[in-house]
Amino acid sequence: MDHLINHPGILAGFSILVVIMLLLDLGVFNKNSHEVSNKEALTWSVVWISLAMAFSGVIYYYLGFEQFTQFQSAYWIEKALSVDNLFVFILVFGFFNVPKHLHHKVLFWGIIGALVFRAIFIFTGVELINMTYLPPIEIFGAEREINAVLSAFGLFLVVAGIKSWTAHEDDDENKDFSKSPGARVVYRFFNVTKNYEGDNFFVKIDGKKLATPLLVVVAVIEFTDLIFAVDSIPAIFAIAPDDPFILYTSNIFAILGLRALYFLLANFMHMFSRLHYGLAVILAFIGVKMLISPFYHISSPHSLMVVGGVLIISVAASLLFPVKEK
Repeated sequence: MDHLINHPGILAGFSILVVIMLLLDLGVFNKNSHEVSNKEALTWSVVWISLAMAFSGVIYYYLGFEQFTQFQSAYWIEKALSVDNLFVFILVFGFFNVPKHLHHKVLFWGIIGALVFRAIFIFTGVELINMTYLPPIEIFGAEREINAVLSAFGLFLVVAGIKSWTAHEDDDENKDFSKSPGARVVYRFFNVTKNYEGDNFFVKIDGKKLATPLLVVVAVIEFTDLIFAVDSIPAIFAIAPDDPFILYTSNIFAILGLRALYFLLANFMHMFSRLHYGLAVILAFIGVKMLISPFYHISSPHSLMVVGGVLIISVAASLLFPVKEK
């Protein structure tokens, strides 16, 4: 928390940058709903990644190498897990037959919701971690300080890694997203039109205000992101459990680039067909790191090397041993 308090200028600069980029995205570059081309998606992906790398340079200059590697580790972990999320987003859009020119608007509002919920999760999580350190106990001839929340997160991530390794694509492909809790909330409180009404979330018909299927899709995307946050948020706590500034800024930069990355992935899914194996290894590694932290500390630079190496190997395996398309 000290980094957040001692460097309010960095936090202010980060906040202003995010607001400006979101306003430009919604009000200037994407004012009208349109189908995003590969060129546009690639351009925005480069912009967002470049901004994240530049911001990490600011962190290195003001806070030092340790915080720089923490930011990089948390950023690439969240980015990699987000790629896995995007596969499900593709299935959601296909299930609801969302016109391609509306994908951007749905993802934009989905990401706005993610910014809010991630802030709640991260800052609440840091406070819980600070409150749940157990009294020091002697283990193997030395006093150890164990944190109950971090240990629980560690066990959860090891299990999540094992499940991710054995997961099958058909598990999501055959899912009925109209029964998602997000969809059920919309159906419960609103009457929903059968067809899309342009890019509107609500329309008036015969004097009655009705929701459109586009609102249902946004609700499903929001709920899906909340589910995936259960994996990604505990994972980044292993990197900097007591520094919400590093955790939140890295997480937000990764999420902000998610929309552009989606449009690239939609056409190049074969490049990531083996990624879930890499994510399984990363989740298990982070879980083990959390569990052994009272006994052995794995430094942030070493964590960054492991995460980066696993991601490179999994993408290379996807290209060398592609999964046959159904």
